[in-house]
Amino acid sequence: MSSLMKGTAILTIGLFLSKLLGLVYIFPFYAIVGEENIGLYNYAYIPYNIMLSIAIAGLPIAVSKFVSKYNALGDYDAGRRLVKTGALFMTLTGIVAFIIMNLLAEPIANIVIADDEQAFSVQQITDVIQWVSYALIVVPFMSLVRGYFQGYGHYLPTSVSQLIEQIVRIVFLLGGAFLVVNVFEGDKITAINVSVFAAFLGALGGLATLFYFWKKLRPEIKAVQVVAPKQHQLPYSEMYKEIFKYSIPVVFVGLGSSLFQLVDMLTFNRAMIAGGEPADVTDTYFTMLNLLTQKIVMIPVVLATGFSMAIIPTVTKFFTEGNLRSVHGAIDKTYQILLFITVPASIGIAILAEDLYHFFFEYSEMGTQVLSHYAPLAILFGLFSVTAAILQGVDYQKWVIFSLLIGLFVKTILNTPLIKLLSVDGAILATAIGYIFTIVINIFVINEVTNYKMKVARRRILLILLLTVFMAIAVSLTHLALTAIAPADTKLMALMYAVICAGIGMVVYGSISYKLGLAQLLLGEKLTKLMRKLRLVK
Repeated sequence: MSSLMKGTAILTIGLFLSKLLGLVYIFPFYAIVGEENIGLYNYAYIPYNIMLSIAIAGLPIAVSKFVSKYNALGDYDAGRRLVKTGALFMTLTGIVAFIIMNLLAEPIANIVIADDEQAFSVQQITDVIQWVSYALIVVPFMSLVRGYFQGYGHYLPTSVSQLIEQIVRIVFLLGGAFLVVNVFEGDKITAINVSVFAAFLGALGGLATLFYFWKKLRPEIKAVQVVAPKQHQLPYSEMYKEIFKYSIPVVFVGLGSSLFQLVDMLTFNRAMIAGGEPADVTDTYFTMLNLLTQKIVMIPVVLATGFSMAIIPTVTKFFTEGNLRSVHGAIDKTYQILLFITVPASIGIAILAEDLYHFFFEYSEMGTQVLSHYAPLAILFGLFSVTAAILQGVDYQKWVIFSLLIGLFVKTILNTPLIKLLSVDGAILATAIGYIFTIVINIFVINEVTNYKMKVARRRILLILLLTVFMAIAVSLTHLALTAIAPADTKLMALMYAVICAGIGMVVYGSISYKLGLAQLLLGEKLTKLMRKLRLVK
């Protein structure tokens, strides 16, 4: 395996584990603070994620590209000077972002709170946004160091530090909330404030991990660095111009989901109340939409993009070589793997929404409805991530910015009228239409740039849709039979029904796709070897 592919694999595994932890912690956290309070946590993290993306500005990838490029040219001093000045610059950026977020906390809270009868006050939302903002002081500097290590081909520090950061954050988040509520008998609003402050503690954990790697790898890095004569040094203006050129498109890709959520955060409550919904339920519905159901829906997206995104470096390699035929094959496989996983998973979640929502949170008719209607958007989330990554791979990242802005504009225009008309479903529909606009533009540009035709992929996508129909029928009939025998009154029964139905669906979908050769074609011969080891095939 080449060092590039090995590095990509290490980063992918670290990112996958970190994201997976970032999805599943919400379930025990919900059990500690309850449905009526967890929405406050959501109000803190949407603006935080946006400010964080702006503050770090795609820095790890940008610095990695810069250092790697100039190291290859023999100018090791350029990377040294970048990290030396960048350390001060990113520390200042973090402090400025922290101050801005503190100043914006109350204005954001005033927009979010449309009525005094809502579940939270302006002061509570202001406080929770300010508590989470402390992490912004540390994270930009940490991102610079990660990118610097990657530029030297050391991917383990980034992967391990991301994982440690997430683990420390979740331990303090769950532990702090549990202690406040169950040991010190404090109120749950205080527990939420403690839990969002855990982002700062997690960042310190990630920074400590990087410091360990810095001490370990510094002699190796220092051995190749030679201070260049002043007349041969790359000017700082050129240096940072190049960094911003690399980083800005990456920022927009990372901001995609958060910006769509921000539109909901700023318009949802007012539109719901204007549409006739009671003010005391809008915060709960918003939490169901943009936190609770999203955590369930994103699980198959993370799995699918983990498989499909691993092919993206191959797309870049073949495109650079001018081998368009191989580029087409790689794009074909990327689309097919993504849809092979997300289409049946999202439809399965939609069918089993009642049991899944009941088990992970609590029984709720509204929660079930939101999850079942929101689940198919997993397909769009996955397609956006993959098409944006392909555009970056073929060096057309400017189009990612354009397509995302178009999608966001569509979402903003449609959100309020659709929410007034359709309640929560209006927000879901506006998000779907916005993402469709973005994805269509991305695919059009990919097709034009690479001369790609979807002939092979189209046939296999139709086959995936047909197999999903068979799976959906099997799952629905199984669920109807189980609920006819006894309704799922308890969390244990809800879990049991979901596992049985999902198992039936996987057997139907998996066995037909295996017999047709589709599974082996997409997931490789390793799948056949695994099946033989499990004695499922000869």
